[in-house]
Amino acid sequence: MADETIQDCSATQMDAADIARVMQLLPHRYPMLMIDRIQDIDGNTSAVGIKNVTINEPHFQGHFPDMPVMPGVLIIEAMAQTAGATVMNALGALADTKTVFFMTIDGARFRKPVVPGDVLELHVKLVRSRGAVWKYTGKAIVAGALVAEAEFSAMIADRDGAQSKGVGARSAHKTSKGGDA
Repeated sequence: MADETIQDCSATQMDAADIARVMQLLPHRYPMLMIDRIQDIDGNTSAVGIKNVTINEPHFQGHFPDMPVMPGVLIIEAMAQTAGATVMNALGALADTKTVFFMTIDGARFRKPVVPGDVLELHVKLVRSRGAVWKYTGKAIVAGALVAEAEFSAMIADRDGAQSKGVGARSAHKTSKGGDA
């Protein structure tokens, strides 16, 4: 019964997504899943992603180990994942056949470092959507202070079409040789 409730829940009724729901909406998994939950979802127009930054994350081993700082590109990725999950949530049942691909980053600015122990709030707002392409603006905030901002866009594609073209998947040849896609 609980599963039916989740599946029947429309985007207009849902105002938050826990980690289980985020994992239904996005293909990302650890260590590339950058958000822990989403709150204040307003259809596909805005949302706030939450990232609890911990010292256990793999990038801290090599990114300034004596002074751990979350890489800016991962902050932007977290913004994009928040927007992508928001769009997928708004698609409802159609999201089961779609996937989201990051396309562009514009105007990225990094204001303050993000460190372990911070709670990163990722405020995203729809700028426009045209067909399968969605553009958002994002602001990353820690304890009320702006730490980063950017505009970014993504494309929503058919899941089967992306897999048949090799998008988002490693080829068997490269994987067997130890290379990456």
